[in-house]
Amino acid sequence: MSSAVMDKAEAEAKQPASHLITATFRIRRFNPEVSEEASWEDFQLEIDPKERVLDALHQIKWEIDGTLTFRRSCAHGICGSDAMRINGRNRLACKTLIKDLNPDQPITVEAIKGLTLLKDLVVDMEPFFQAYRDVMPFLVTSGNEPTRERLQSAEDRERFDDTTKCILCAACTSSCPVFWNDGQYFGPAAIVNAHRFIFDSRDEAGEQRLEILNDKDGVWRCRTVFNCTEACPRGIEVTKAIQEVKRALITRRF
Repeated sequence: MSSAVMDKAEAEAKQPASHLITATFRIRRFNPEVSEEASWEDFQLEIDPKERVLDALHQIKWEIDGTLTFRRSCAHGICGSDAMRINGRNRLACKTLIKDLNPDQPITVEAIKGLTLLKDLVVDMEPFFQAYRDVMPFLVTSGNEPTRERLQSAEDRERFDDTTKCILCAACTSSCPVFWNDGQYFGPAAIVNAHRFIFDSRDEAGEQRLEILNDKDGVWRCRTVFNCTEACPRGIEVTKAIQEVKRALITRRF
């Protein structure tokens, strides 16, 4: 590299990054080893508004306070592990841009609701995953192992295509006011994953899943608030899927 090019690069590096803004992130902190109560803590960052909330959390953890605790994995909206409440709405931190949050005001970040808070932005996901396991989220068939794939028409596949998109982030379930008040409710995500197999033409356990969801803590607890549909980062029509399961329960005996 020529000296002229090096001098230009050094000069550009010394110039202030005009694209950066100062944003305040107000994070609800909780450490059971320190206090039984959660409290809010503010962090001021110089950050590009085109960055994501996850990037801001990384900056805080890596440069300011290493004790900040949150979940994240793929960072691309596939694993669903970084669901949290951002400015009062359930979102994925890896898909939420700072510029879309009115960064002139403090950006609030807290754990999702309805599940036991363990530390900072981390909740106990076991009740959520237990409800998921309870609806038998796998293909059930009879007979011998097939010698070739189980064929299905494009029309039959389309019947449950929407509910195959679930990434188990819990954004829908933890946005549901019924779930907030009663953790025994299966919740939208479990019903969505039951729907995916109930309407699969290759599956033979639809009736069994319907009976599971016919329980007092099952599908009838839904009050059609639409919070779940609005919270879903994959755009699944959650409320519609729940209504289709209800309809299947009503019509199955006819």
